[in-house]
Amino acid sequence: MSLTLPHVRTRLMDLAEQAGVSTATVSRVLNGKQGVSAQTRQAVLAALDVLGYERPEKLRTRSAGLVGLVVPELSNPVFPAFAQVIESMLSERGYTPLLCTQSPGGTTEDQYVEMLLEHEVDGILFVSGLHADTTASKERYHRLRSRGIPIVLVNGHAEGVDAPSISNDDPSSMELSVRHLVSLGHRRIGLAIGPDRFVPAQRKVVSFAEQLRRQLGEEDAAAHVVTTLFTVEGGQAAAGELIESGHTAIICGSDLMALGAIRAARQRGLDVPTDLSVVGYDDSPLIAFTDPPLTTVRQPVQAMGHAAVSALVAEISGTKAPRSELLFHPELIVRASTGAAPAVR
Repeated sequence: MSLTLPHVRTRLMDLAEQAGVSTATVSRVLNGKQGVSAQTRQAVLAALDVLGYERPEKLRTRSAGLVGLVVPELSNPVFPAFAQVIESMLSERGYTPLLCTQSPGGTTEDQYVEMLLEHEVDGILFVSGLHADTTASKERYHRLRSRGIPIVLVNGHAEGVDAPSISNDDPSSMELSVRHLVSLGHRRIGLAIGPDRFVPAQRKVVSFAEQLRRQLGEEDAAAHVVTTLFTVEGGQAAAGELIESGHTAIICGSDLMALGAIRAARQRGLDVPTDLSVVGYDDSPLIAFTDPPLTTVRQPVQAMGHAAVSALVAEISGTKAPRSELLFHPELIVRASTGAAPAVR
């Protein structure tokens, strides 16, 4: 027994450090003792999982049920961020999440849904799925609701679908971005945005046009918008067009697009932000460590994920959540990719 004691102490210390609690608290949780808050207990359990320790048998609770989580491809860092938050919160509520990630040419959303139904899930969360595509049929969601399957839609309100809807406030995102650039003296501001069949993209374009009218008196916004893909390559191509047409600042529909815009500027011998200012969207993990650190609009992923899970759990338990779209206010994170317009230096 004495041979294993140092290992036990080491494990307790590791868990305590990871969870941010005392070793005595860790010991109480591991032994199933009372006097520990649910939040602290969850922190210790999470520490066990993160450090790769197996949970004691007495701490293995039976799952309340299965919940499907359908997200787009994980190449855009904001989607893994949403998945991590939602999965964590589902686990805290006792549910086992089944993550379904799409990729070009891979399993489709509809195929994933069929698989989830075969597993008899209690509900499904859709993040930026076909519900956000205005050209896609919403009948698939009507069928799920007719079968009594609770669903929640994140980022892409689908009018007429009987489900809670959680979105970032896209008009506010555009207002924050344009106002910031105008305050720096920019008058030629462009927008690099993804395919216009998606609800968030449509809202950003409409709001961008409105902000140009309000803040710059610009009536023809179309000359300042380039539609492309939500990728680095898409951002690079769109930024190339906007740079050639004399824009000194570019607002992008995603952080990946913003990285592409910076690449386009450097290919032309331009400095960011001396010659061109770039604003991203999402504030994806690690984006603060780009060169230069990216000014971007932060989606409140944590709050949105919490609201989505709360709405789904309420629906599963038989309490109807509001059907009006719940909008979350974004935050402009100013870093080093934006600066004074060249003409006002």
